[in-house]
Amino acid sequence: MSTKEIIQGIRKLPFNERLLVIEKALKTLHESTDSQLERAAKALLSDYKKDKELTAFTALDYEKFYEAR
Repeated sequence: MSTKEIIQGIRKLPFNERLLVIEKALKTLHESTDSQLERAAKALLSDYKKDKELTAFTALDYEKFYEAR
């Protein structure tokens, strides 16, 4: 089924069903994005544990910063 056919099918649905389709589509995007981020974090975990230069700025995590105007 092509994107054009899917869109045409969605247009035929009542409003509440259209909204449900959109919500479910967005949820799948969030899930795939979260999954990708999780895989990337796991892949880099050993690098961050071994290379202290990658985490050097975390020493500033509890510093108070003030906006200069």
